[in-house]
Amino acid sequence: MSVVIDDNAGFCFGVVKAIAAAEEQLSSSNSLYCLGDIVHNNAEVQRLSQMGLHVIDHDAMDKLPGKTVLIRAHGEPPSTYELAERRGIKLIDATCPIVLALQKKVCDGYEEMQSVGGQVVIFGKKGHAEVIGLNGQANNSAIIVSTPDDIESIDFSRPIRLYSQTTKSREDYSKLIENIKASIARQSDGSTVGADFFVAYNTICSRVANRATQLEEFAKGVDVVIFVSGANSSNGHYLYEYCRNVQQNTYMISSPDELVKEWINGKEKIGITGATSTPRWLMEEVRRRIEH
Repeated sequence: MSVVIDDNAGFCFGVVKAIAAAEEQLSSSNSLYCLGDIVHNNAEVQRLSQMGLHVIDHDAMDKLPGKTVLIRAHGEPPSTYELAERRGIKLIDATCPIVLALQKKVCDGYEEMQSVGGQVVIFGKKGHAEVIGLNGQANNSAIIVSTPDDIESIDFSRPIRLYSQTTKSREDYSKLIENIKASIARQSDGSTVGADFFVAYNTICSRVANRATQLEEFAKGVDVVIFVSGANSSNGHYLYEYCRNVQQNTYMISSPDELVKEWINGKEKIGITGATSTPRWLMEEVRRRIEH
């Protein structure tokens, strides 16, 4: 039996940046507050909590005047920055640069749509931290759609600017775009619609988009895939399902304790991979458990 870890698995750049910022602050202060889990992986959150990282929600910010709070890679809406300023809270902004650029696009699109009576549409998971931050750029007026067919709330007689959460499926986003185009065509009833009536922006992170192709190649080269991911990771669930479509012997776990011996019995080559929120050290622990 051989056990291999996917070379392309592990934290994305935005998560690496956020964790590095947290570790740097904790090395000097031994205490830091973070708005929500710094990454959707309980094992990594626990490791950082042992170093002094305290996970808080927005309500807790009222009780932390003068403290230091980390904004994670998912980003935050403008209201969070305003609250921090009112409470005298120092912010360490670790928002992913790709998310920051997307926030700017949504803000610009919102101002444009305001001037023409249009609407901002965001393809993403409702309640997800990144989506909340993006919606804040549109004064919380954006229409959030979670699937390609979830388009009932869109008014196809009004201009549309469409954006996607950075970690969504490129295939699903393409299908959503086609569904919106078809609905606009039916609404217009054959009349000409200007090219700027509906604009869809390519805002899916290339790291996530390319990850699917890399994962397909990896899954085809092993007999079983152990997919390591936090249960609440959107990216993890998307990549796990993608991997399982390629390799039916794919199993998702959050920790080495969840391994089942029957999954690997009789298998010659076992592959370990994970989400962009899965730490490398956790995959190494899974490998050691399998080898043991």
